[in-house]
Amino acid sequence: QVQFVESGGGLVQPGGSLRLSCVASGFAFHVFAMSWYRQPPGKERELVASMSSANPIKEYADSVTGRFTISRDNAKNTVYLQMNSLRPEDTAVYYCNAGWQRPEFGDWGQGTQVTVSS
Repeated sequence: QVQFVESGGGLVQPGGSLRLSCVASGFAFHVFAMSWYRQPPGKERELVASMSSANPIKEYADSVTGRFTISRDNAKNTVYLQMNSLRPEDTAVYYCNAGWQRPEFGDWGQGTQVTVSS
């Protein structure tokens, strides 16, 4: 059974930082690209960042380029999202899934809430 467990969200002031983690299970993690998505309040889920499985290639949404960094630890089946210089518009529930720029699986985790507010 495919499972994603996201963590690391919270309330942070504008300009602050957070590091999100997503532990994946139920599939061969090291084979798949991994991506982070987010769903702002009242909006559709959107792609934030993707990272390939090998010879790491990374792609970011224009809105987060230069502020967010995706990384992974295949030994821990974990993908990370380092978020710096956070803005109120980054407020959303953040999710991970396998796949390059589109979700490989229909299963989603519970997500982790990020709120950027003073």
